[in-house]
Amino acid sequence: MSRFVDTMIASAQADGTQRGMVTGEPSEPVRRTWAEVHGRARRLAGGLTGGGFDPGGAVAVLAAAPELIAPTVQGVWLAGGSVTMLHQPTPRTDLADWAADTLQVLRMIGSDLVLLGEPFDQLAPVLDENGIQYRTIETLLDDEPIAEPVATDEDALALLQLTSGSTAEPKAVRITHGNLYSNISAMARRSELDPGSDVMVSWLPTFHDMGMVGFLTVPMTFGIELVKVTPVDFLSAPLLWPELITRYGGTITAAPNFAYAIVGRRLARVDDDDAYDLSTLRIALNGAEPIDETAVAAFADAGGRFGMPAECVFPAYGLAEATLAVSFAPLSTGLTVDVVEAGPLESEDRAVVVPEGDTRRGTEQVRGFAVLGRPLDGIEAQIVGNGGDVLGEREVGEIRLRGEAITPGYLTVDGPVETQDAGGWFATGDIGYLVDGQLVICGRSKDVIILGGRNIYPTDIERAASSVDGVRAGNAVAVRLEAGTRRERFAVVLESKAAGDEAEESRIVKEVTARVRDTVDARPYAVLVLPTGSLPKTPSGKVQRGATAEQYRERMDAGA
Repeated sequence: MSRFVDTMIASAQADGTQRGMVTGEPSEPVRRTWAEVHGRARRLAGGLTGGGFDPGGAVAVLAAAPELIAPTVQGVWLAGGSVTMLHQPTPRTDLADWAADTLQVLRMIGSDLVLLGEPFDQLAPVLDENGIQYRTIETLLDDEPIAEPVATDEDALALLQLTSGSTAEPKAVRITHGNLYSNISAMARRSELDPGSDVMVSWLPTFHDMGMVGFLTVPMTFGIELVKVTPVDFLSAPLLWPELITRYGGTITAAPNFAYAIVGRRLARVDDDDAYDLSTLRIALNGAEPIDETAVAAFADAGGRFGMPAECVFPAYGLAEATLAVSFAPLSTGLTVDVVEAGPLESEDRAVVVPEGDTRRGTEQVRGFAVLGRPLDGIEAQIVGNGGDVLGEREVGEIRLRGEAITPGYLTVDGPVETQDAGGWFATGDIGYLVDGQLVICGRSKDVIILGGRNIYPTDIERAASSVDGVRAGNAVAVRLEAGTRRERFAVVLESKAAGDEAEESRIVKEVTARVRDTVDARPYAVLVLPTGSLPKTPSGKVQRGATAEQYRERMDAGA
């Protein structure tokens, strides 16, 4: 039996008899201990194996309710299978297109079975029409429990994590039992998880690696108390998040930049200083790359009114190809920003530090990046230049990783693809540097805008645009035009509630153009103002620069 499954079972039989998972907030909260979740998982595993499921097979899961997802994924692992969380359709999704994409994913992972649960059990007719086999999770939970878990070795696949790229070209990261155990164990040690006192609170989607691995698999494996709601619950009422932290004494939570920005603004407008108690938080993880210093600061300032310690802000670096986490900042140190000179960074790939008290701080002559800590146990990191040379401290290049948690490769529509070179190194595509052994991320190599020999990072442009009144937080995108040519340019595409108001649109365009020009010393070729909900996003809610460029190319080329 793999170490991962052994640990999960042992936790369910020990600490899991006291601790468990709360679901159904805010309307119908239900709490089940991890022992009860394990009992339901054994029944689901029994239903799978009794129904002819072969160990080593791939199972696709389509459900949103955490109370169903937890026993389902554990049950698949007990039955010796791997889990793929399917991308979920939204109210705007064309179901025919979704079904075609789902069929392609199922063929790619070699599965002909979908486990269907609330609220997507209503899609059963769509699956029937497209010849997709399925079983409902609810019926499987009524089966006879499996007698003994299926023996699984460390190299067996546990997760096939779909990436956030185009659904037209799906790709899944292969995560083995060994990968998973190494990464979740390293995270537990570095974050000093304590089953006796920690309470994890999350609304993150389980079809994303942070929601699935960090805020379901980790607490389920180590017997940590978990409060789990859905992204829809959060987006419908963002202040539900601090309410749950208050109600359950949450100690650990996580979110991307946009969520911290939204809740920071909402908390700042709350009149009652006793409305929330956030004093129990010790980790508020932000793993978005790069971390938005402004959003984090606004959240920390607003949370401080309700007792939240500023040092609970917990910067991290992660990616699905490393199972989840690559590095964590030191505990209880908050957000540390490395402030560097813009010129050497953009023209020479050097991160020259700007000392405290330097008058250039706070001006357009500097750039600031979050310091993301040292790599976790079992992971090595190196920075590599364009010629393949390993670089030194504060030299900017591509981040490469090696270690026990690194995926052996992808599954694609064209078959398996290896990700590691002969030395075991994985090229992340992220650009960054090291400071005293700690990682700093500047951006993605594919997104860097090259102007006159300068490397302009889109996040600098996006932060400048987002600072303009009327621009939706986290909904401004800088995209490359004529990438790789001598006349490379960039445009800014943003969302605003003022879209359609000619005068307001004109003001926003002028102010964004001026703010961006002042920040990066370059003028956007075009600034597009779009209505709310127009920007293409990944299933986890991140804006997609490439898809944005493709979708609005004609308007940007027209310079309008």
